Amino acid sequence: MKKTACLFLLAFAAGSALAIDDCESRAAEKKLAGAAKTSFLKKCQTDFRATPEFAACEQKAGEKKLAGAARNSFMKKCVHDTQAGSR
Repeated sequence: MKKTACLFLLAFAAGSALAIDDCESRAAEKKLAGAAKTSFLKKCQTDFRATPEFAACEQKAGEKKLAGAARNSFMKKCVHDTQAGSR
């Protein structure tokens, strides 16, 4: 049970790190501050974790049994490559 909880938290952290970078830059473009920025970031990060690209990369990282920095690095590259391929 503890192992499952740890893996979930690591996956959440990896997703959050990826979403934060993109969402922060979008908030800066919109010149948001204060409560508006906080609200925007929360919705943006939630929406990001619901994308098919993120889910596919999560699955691949799980199959490879990646954790920690290796998982974060893999997720960042995977999502970037997936998004670049769909543009």
